[in-house]
Amino acid sequence: MKTIKSIVLSFVAIVFYSNVIGQTDNSLYNQGSSSPQISFEKTTHNFGAVLKKADAKYEFVFKNTGKGPLIVTNVTTSCDCTTPEWPKDPIMPGKSGKIKVGYDTKETGVFNKTITVMSNAKNSPVTLTIQGDVYE
Repeated sequence: MKTIKSIVLSFVAIVFYSNVIGQTDNSLYNQGSSSPQISFEKTTHNFGAVLKKADAKYEFVFKNTGKGPLIVTNVTTSCDCTTPEWPKDPIMPGKSGKIKVGYDTKETGVFNKTITVMSNAKNSPVTLTIQGDVYE
């Protein structure tokens, strides 16, 4: 009987301990009412016709429309031909930032590339798109 009691108490202690350890301070990553929200002015940009080896850059403007600090944690692209830059510092509520995107126009033809923006916002991830047609 004493062994069963010890086992039950050990199990309760493990469950309690794992719940305490699992709780972390996610104040910047809170998904509740104080969480940030990322809102882009537009999520697609069409470069139209672009001359081969020309400069193809665009800045996607966004605003933190939430109530907590917004942190853009990562920006990935669908190919190596697209290079993103993003703010590393937190964007406070009501403030704006930019995701700068460059496309390498060394190859001719139509392109349609995606940029995935990861953040602590409740509407993360957000997918941006650039498109166009590179000609000689």
